Amino acid sequence: MSELDVSLGYFLAVVAFGAVFRVLFRKWPCLSFASEFTTSFVLVACWLEVQTIIEIGEWAEGLGSEVTLTLRFVVLLTHGVICAGATGNPSLTLMNFLLLETPTLHTLLALAAQFLGAHLALIVAGYYWAMELNDMHIIKNLIFRECSTALRVSLVQGVYCECVCAFIFYLIYLSLRCRAALVRVPFFAAVLTLLSHAASGYTSAFLNPSLAYGLTFYCPGFTFTEYSVVYCLGPIIGKSNQKWFIIYKPLIKVYQ
Repeated sequence: MSELDVSLGYFLAVVAFGAVFRVLFRKWPCLSFASEFTTSFVLVACWLEVQTIIEIGEWAEGLGSEVTLTLRFVVLLTHGVICAGATGNPSLTLMNFLLLETPTLHTLLALAAQFLGAHLALIVAGYYWAMELNDMHIIKNLIFRECSTALRVSLVQGVYCECVCAFIFYLIYLSLRCRAALVRVPFFAAVLTLLSHAASGYTSAFLNPSLAYGLTFYCPGFTFTEYSVVYCLGPIIGKSNQKWFIIYKPLIKVYQ
């Protein structure tokens, strides 16, 4: 079995779990916040394997950057399709709360579910790598606690990078969120893939605190508080700038 075949099997298992979990919880609308747990778990679990392929596969297995870019896009596209109705992103959850679209209790429960899903994904991925099903996982298992941080600039530059990328994405998100899923989901996946690739030398533009928590908060180089400032404060500043909120919201209504 080739390196990517093992990863493909892992992706399919994670996605199948997420799909089954969401189908089961559709019977209880009052527990809709639980879908945020699954959404976050699927995204972080898959992205951890993508990150492994990026960090190790490109130099150990000779995989080109086009392969990793395609994997990022496919993961984000699949995530958007099977997790429709849930974001798995604390920043988007907070934005919906600020727009008065979700109540306080639901928002708090959704935030807790998102970080819990990210933490479980980290644990599951650790066990998966420990099985050492291919050469990439053998290497990954050896350096699991010595991973390279995604934050490769100073705190100020990191916050600025996340803020700018979040600003761009949320403008697009607000303008397209009421469009048909056939247009919206692939476009969002493409934008996030391009932003992540463009910012790979800075912060990787996760734009998602729970995703950043699962991928880089445990890596050496910065403290938990410093990571929180960059990956939580940056996206929040990018989405809550009142100036563009006030100016852009009437335009959204016009296009809708």
